Amino acid sequence: MSDDVPGLDLGRFRAWYDAQRPGEIDGELRAELVAGGKSNLTYQVTDGTRWWIVRRPPLGHVQATAHDMGREYTAMSALAGTDVPVPRTYAHCDDPDVLGAPFYVMEKVEGRAYRRARELDELGAERASKIAGRLVEVLARLHAVDPAAVGLHEFGRPDGFLARQVRRWGKQLEGSRTREHPDADELHRRLTEKVAEVAGDPSVVGVVHGDYRLDNCLVGGDGRGGDEINAVVDWEMATLGDTRTDLALMLVYETLGATAGGDLVSDVARAQGWPTNEQQLAAYTSASGREPGNMGFHLALAYFKLAVILEGIHYRYLQGQTVGEGFDRIGEGFDLIIAAGLHAMEDS
Repeated sequence: MSDDVPGLDLGRFRAWYDAQRPGEIDGELRAELVAGGKSNLTYQVTDGTRWWIVRRPPLGHVQATAHDMGREYTAMSALAGTDVPVPRTYAHCDDPDVLGAPFYVMEKVEGRAYRRARELDELGAERASKIAGRLVEVLARLHAVDPAAVGLHEFGRPDGFLARQVRRWGKQLEGSRTREHPDADELHRRLTEKVAEVAGDPSVVGVVHGDYRLDNCLVGGDGRGGDEINAVVDWEMATLGDTRTDLALMLVYETLGATAGGDLVSDVARAQGWPTNEQQLAAYTSASGREPGNMGFHLALAYFKLAVILEGIHYRYLQGQTVGEGFDRIGEGFDLIIAAGLHAMEDS
């Protein structure tokens, strides 16, 4: 813990927060950067008695449509009271003069964000399997939420969602290129050609998390069951759209994590007891009551999206604009992921 950390001026933060929630802070503030984040910056802050979590965009290069603090805050605030576990939200600041960027404050939820198979192997195969099941169940609960019932009916534009996703991630790649990527350009071309054939099904429209995976969930640790998901976090890409994109991205993370050398994000799928993709897909179908159908396009889009995200992080690393550890290898997986995306398109 320290009095100040990069990106979080505690004096300015306290003055702002005291104005939002007077009397809540009692004592000198200390903070630390939470390890593991490679996108937005997450800090835990304490006055010695209470704890808060502060989220802000990364330092330096930021894509225009990324790192939306208001979007995260809105999504979690709306989902409070549903059976989707989210942290309580306290306050949101859209004035960049306070900390240099918009940010928000939420509760600190007890639990562990599992990223590595070895962490799950310590629990044993049975518990790892249960946690995988909870991951799918919570995703199905999220996709069952009626956006209008929780005030999210204007949170996104479902019509044309997939086409906009293809365009958006193509633009994101253009904004963060560190070298030429002909295979990525080819995958984007095929996605653009195919999108009209797979879009437009109203039965799959719902709240989309946008980056759903196990290490964006906090598991166990607070007395509500050691294998329960206590909170889903990192809602910066949440919107309304085709819920199959969430399912596909979860499966892509697990596919890459189960392969040698594909663990740049997470390798939990290599843990003993972790279900196969086919078992996860069947579990989602059972829990949601939805048959997702051919997932080839959605898997290819998920691979493309993940590759572009990693390229953006790699760009910031090369520019010296990242905070934390583990960035030096983040660009290595790009070609592997794009190749997997091209393969998935062949099955679409």
